[in-house]
Amino acid sequence: MTTSTEIAPVHTLDRLFAVIQDRRLHPREGSYTCKLFRQGNDEMAKKVGEEAVEVVLAAVSQGPERLTSEVADLVYHLLVLLAAHDLGPEDLYRELERRVKP
Repeated sequence: MTTSTEIAPVHTLDRLFAVIQDRRLHPREGSYTCKLFRQGNDEMAKKVGEEAVEVVLAAVSQGPERLTSEVADLVYHLLVLLAAHDLGPEDLYRELERRVKP
């Protein structure tokens, strides 16, 4: 669980998304993120599905550390997919905020 002395999650997501956007706009040889963009939407969507399955497996039988690692992989791949569709964390934040019930 995050404490007040740790990095704020929103800040980290925004920083990660900035790197993803930079790779999208300025491709670098050998970059995994750039490889995902080159592969296109269908392959990126498949990768999100694969990562989601890994999250489920980790949640069922692999313990909290593995679950955290797999969720981080899934979030990264979701951010790449959002970027490919000209969306970003702010769109996600807006939608989540809309869903929060008082």
